[in-house]
Amino acid sequence: MKKITILGSTGSIGTSVLSVIQKNLNLFKVIALVANTNITTMLKQCELFSPDWVAMRDKKSANILRKKLKKRKIKTQVLSGEKDICKLASLEGTDQVISAIVGMAGLLPTLSAIYAGKTILLANKESLITCGYLFMKAVAFSGAKIFPIDSEHNAIFQVLPLEIQKNLGIAPLKKNGVKYILLTGSGGPFYNFSASELSNVTPLQACSHPNWVMGRKISVDSATMMNKGLEYAEARWLFNALESEIKILIHPESIIHSMVQYYDGTLLAQLSVPDIRIAISYVMSWPNRVHSGASLLNFSKINHLSFFEPDFAQFPCLKLAIDSFSQGQAAMTTLNAANEIAVSAFLDSKISFTKIYEVNIEILMSSCFSEPNSIEDVLEIDRKARILAKNKVSSLVF
Repeated sequence: MKKITILGSTGSIGTSVLSVIQKNLNLFKVIALVANTNITTMLKQCELFSPDWVAMRDKKSANILRKKLKKRKIKTQVLSGEKDICKLASLEGTDQVISAIVGMAGLLPTLSAIYAGKTILLANKESLITCGYLFMKAVAFSGAKIFPIDSEHNAIFQVLPLEIQKNLGIAPLKKNGVKYILLTGSGGPFYNFSASELSNVTPLQACSHPNWVMGRKISVDSATMMNKGLEYAEARWLFNALESEIKILIHPESIIHSMVQYYDGTLLAQLSVPDIRIAISYVMSWPNRVHSGASLLNFSKINHLSFFEPDFAQFPCLKLAIDSFSQGQAAMTTLNAANEIAVSAFLDSKISFTKIYEVNIEILMSSCFSEPNSIEDVLEIDRKARILAKNKVSSLVF
């Protein structure tokens, strides 16, 4: 039985992981859960899974949760704050750590799990985006293993040779017969919108993805296609891929989740209904497969599958992310920070949808940070970029 810690258990990924565990209680045991402020959901999770440990980032939330658990005579120990979250991420005896905290808040806990040599199921892409070199260097040094949860990266992982699966970020693609990776994306809800229509979209529209059920931030990133640009960066690091070894393809139906083209002419694709539990169950049970709870794909109900190249003019955030990766780690950290601030402002109805790109490009163009040599450097770039982005947002507020 694998012992599991979930960083971000109350979010969309975390709840999906627990759904898979619930269907395979003979295979997985929840040891620790981590969240921010969602007391109600965490309380229910403690009642269902009886973890040994819980950590809430917010101290007040931890105190309230502790009292509620005591009242229900649940013996789960409650901790609080980033330091304790990092302790749970590196807890001795844990077999897998699910890294599903959204944004930069997930960076240090994920790195703690890496330093402890854990097997990490990665949904927090910011860890790779902001400090990919340092991240992968730490993985190699500690002996930690990384398996991707994101549907596209998971799809690629599923159809790669076993040698690459065992050595993510290290094994060369070409040596293992891989010509290039085809990273697919749905295009979000606005791929056929005009420029004037994009300027008027609302947060509710942006969060209404046609295929996937996701959190609000990632839904907006999908709508701007920034998410695909960040996934491009993640794929470069995860699969040790050159610029020439990754292509991006829009696939609105979200049936083919990504593909791998081999030198012999073979093209392997992973197909399924758009349900993240399929990706989660695969990496949790790798190299085996277990019941995920997802529906089976029925080809008789699929009318067609369509594909086209992304329009960078319509989705400039995608191109911005790809270009930023080529510029270096400082640029990616700056872009990620600016984007988090811009998306938050859009969700709060402070700026329009198209202003997200304006904030991102402005902060990238106006900042000039040296390349980071440590995690502290990365966090400092992130801090300064957020200040610049907040100032830019203030100047754009309606």
